[in-house]
Amino acid sequence: MNRGDEITLHLESFAFEGKNVARVDGQVVFVTGGVPGDEVRVVVKKVKKQHAEAEVVEVLTKSALRTEPRCPYFGTCGGCKWQHVDYNAQLNFKRQHVVDALERIGGFRGVVVNPTLGAEDIYSYRNKMEFSFGERWLTREEMELESEAPGVTDRFALGLHIPQRYDRVLDLHECHLQSDTGNRILNAVRAFAVQHHLTIYSTISHTGYLRNLVLRESKHTGELMVNLVTSDDRPEVMSLLAAELLAVAPSITTVVNNITDRKSQVAIGDHEVVYHGPGTITEKIGTKTFRISANSFFQTNTLQAEQLYATARRMARLQKRDVVFDLYSGIGSIALYVADDVTEVVGIEAVAAAVEDARNNATINGIHNCVFFVGDLKEKLTRETEWSASRRLPTAVIVDPPRSGMHEKVIHALVALNPERIVYVSCNPATQARDLKLLCQNSTYTISEVQPVDMFPHTYHIETVVGLCRLTG
Repeated sequence: MNRGDEITLHLESFAFEGKNVARVDGQVVFVTGGVPGDEVRVVVKKVKKQHAEAEVVEVLTKSALRTEPRCPYFGTCGGCKWQHVDYNAQLNFKRQHVVDALERIGGFRGVVVNPTLGAEDIYSYRNKMEFSFGERWLTREEMELESEAPGVTDRFALGLHIPQRYDRVLDLHECHLQSDTGNRILNAVRAFAVQHHLTIYSTISHTGYLRNLVLRESKHTGELMVNLVTSDDRPEVMSLLAAELLAVAPSITTVVNNITDRKSQVAIGDHEVVYHGPGTITEKIGTKTFRISANSFFQTNTLQAEQLYATARRMARLQKRDVVFDLYSGIGSIALYVADDVTEVVGIEAVAAAVEDARNNATINGIHNCVFFVGDLKEKLTRETEWSASRRLPTAVIVDPPRSGMHEKVIHALVALNPERIVYVSCNPATQARDLKLLCQNSTYTISEVQPVDMFPHTYHIETVVGLCRLTG
């Protein structure tokens, strides 16, 4: 088998990042595209000692797990990798991913993993969409036309980046991950930009005006934010845009302009101007209300976040006497969600702006038994400081770290706190399994329950809640 070969394969199962597993003479081939059960013709892209990589050229026999994608951009856009996979099959594959990580990385055997908690809404579920302005990705036909008559094809684009191509944007007119109102706003902003000859920011020359369009829409209150991220301040342009958008979508509750001269592509401003409304929207999880600004982190799938938090609260088996530590507490969403059930919640978060949001959200909800601290957990948990000396030790701890998981020093410090119960929420089964291995290695804690929760239908991503209890004796 050599690079460039075209061969026929039977796809056996999904693997890491949604790639398919096939075999040729005992050698594993990771195949992009397709569904387990497909018979496919592929082209070999890479050949390594341990495995090969290939891409599907043609589906010869369709798997029973296949379904028709709803989106016309599917296969080109990188937003949804699994629209062609039956949703129940998606849930089963995600659960298996968690099982594989626990067994292969964590070294656990016989741990029962519950069926994945699926989403009721598998389309239009996102409360935030981040679009980019850029040079348009051309189809093969458009490229041929452009070569024959340069300059004929419009290169302006507003949409999502092509996978692995940060210099090209797929010009989207409809995205099924957001609401119909979001799609109307998307197209109205594009039309306005083209009509007024607004330039696109270039990461090469560092010139141009338009950078990102970020839409945030509350699922419970219906409030809707339009945030245009630009490289400089143009009040006359933004005032006119705000007026036109409100005519197209009167349900818009706030319009903001985030301005940044950073060279990176992060859709965050260093300076913000509000052109309509309060500059924030509110959302609910359970009975709690959260105020969300343009640059706040908030769970992207509101309805599934409610399932996630309810699962974490149940696994924590909270009692009124409990003192809970919420590590990597963000804007305090988990802390505030469980506050009514316990004596006190202590949140620790490294990002100062998130801690400020958490404190404001506590005030909005009239909650007085939550305190939030700014700091690196390696410092906060491992050093004997005035902070640690004045606090009661936790009886329960909830951790929700970033994809990279917990630092080893944090894990050792967590074990030293000796809480009765630990709940570990993770968006990365691999790093979670690695950390669980350390938490359980000296038989101090044991896994009591594992619950996958599907926050992102049509992607291979999975959130997992794991409950641990302290062993006695």
